[in-house]
Amino acid sequence: MSKVKLAIFDMAGTTVQDEREVEKCFYDAIKATNLEISREKINSMMGWSKILVFETIWKDEIGLDHPDYSKKVQESYDYFTSTLESHYEKVGAKPYDGVLEVFNYCREQGIKIALTTGFYRKVTDIILSKLGWDKELDKGYMCLVNNGENTINCSISSSDVEDGRPAPDMIQLAMKKCLIEDPKQVINLGDTPSDLQSAEAANVLYSVGSLYGTHSEEELKSYKFDQLISKPIEMIEIIKSLNG
Repeated sequence: MSKVKLAIFDMAGTTVQDEREVEKCFYDAIKATNLEISREKINSMMGWSKILVFETIWKDEIGLDHPDYSKKVQESYDYFTSTLESHYEKVGAKPYDGVLEVFNYCREQGIKIALTTGFYRKVTDIILSKLGWDKELDKGYMCLVNNGENTINCSISSSDVEDGRPAPDMIQLAMKKCLIEDPKQVINLGDTPSDLQSAEAANVLYSVGSLYGTHSEEELKSYKFDQLISKPIEMIEIIKSLNG
């Protein structure tokens, strides 16, 4: 079995604390633009590209052929992005307990760290900045050499790829940027069904689901995964076992 050379982590709900803020921002945008959809339906689309969520909702509501389809999608998306950006600018972001210890362990083992997210680039940058995780990243959001200052090696947002989750594009772009060719050298951790689906599509070595984020075991158990964890620090033992 190949040793783990790249650890990919989702952001909100996996490494960054999520108290349902994203879901609330979705719900506010939906109410403000006269849509009706359940919180359960919104939650089922967490992890997707955010514009895709509104495209899907409005397609179901009025159909792709409706003359106002594109306008309605943009109105809802604009309201959502404004609310979301304002939230993170004002409130900031915090990592879950144990996340930084996992990152430190990965760096000590020479394992590159990539963050993927269904967020678009602007709000991703706000969160990285609030956390201080953007240190030493270049204009391509990369830092391939751990120099004692950087926290992560790579940041991938949904707006950096053609297809967001559940497609494997973000994982594959992270691999490309981190110079990893073999998906069997990659471990992926995420808290949504789309995280698990993208890991399966990318054929990674080991797919881990987070039970401390936005989804329960009941909501994740019908998707393919290798292990579920209840706290981030458990990733260290998983990596140790994979590396022998």
